Amino acid sequence: MINEETRAIRRKIMGVLLRQARLEAGKSLKECAAFLGISSSTLSAYEHGRREISLPELELLAYLLKVPLEHFLDVEPENPDRPSETISSGADLLLVRQRIVGALLRQARQDAGISQKELAQIIGCSPGRIAQYEYGQRPIPILELEAIANYLGLSLSYFQDEETGPVAEQLRLYREWRQFQQLPPEVRAFVLDPLNRHYIEVARQLSEMPAGALRDLAAGLLEITL
Repeated sequence: MINEETRAIRRKIMGVLLRQARLEAGKSLKECAAFLGISSSTLSAYEHGRREISLPELELLAYLLKVPLEHFLDVEPENPDRPSETISSGADLLLVRQRIVGALLRQARQDAGISQKELAQIIGCSPGRIAQYEYGQRPIPILELEAIANYLGLSLSYFQDEETGPVAEQLRLYREWRQFQQLPPEVRAFVLDPLNRHYIEVARQLSEMPAGALRDLAAGLLEITL
């Protein structure tokens, strides 16, 4: 079962990060709440650590506030370029993601051969609430989802939106930017120089060639130079 003291501390930390990100983005409480399709009082409760936010809600807030999801999960990536695509309303997407997370939870639980009752004991709730989670009828607080994921031997990323849509696209851009920043400075400078785009395109084409074709090409180049 989740330690209540730890749970309360995590709620407070999450709330501070949420409020800070919202204020830095210049968004009002009402604006963010409307985007999620929840009340301002509910979002305020998240920010003050009185209630636990769900993963789909956190994903959409990260998108709206233009910060990486990892910012709220104790990871500190650099800020990359931001996608231009926008979501006009997050309420419908939130419901879809809530159902997807629930379906993933149900599948993972069944694959592990664990009953709803056993899973309920892990987070200290009723089996009925687990059923509501699994059928998307109720959002799963992220700390409960973390505890469930750990118990099932999964990472939280198992439930994240990493396949399609603007939220997934933003996450992909953050990851690509972090990979780019890990390159040596001289390599980054070479890639960013517009004059080198032709060489980069040639390198890309060479990387797609079969090994046999590359050997023939290398042999031909040797014959020319000798």
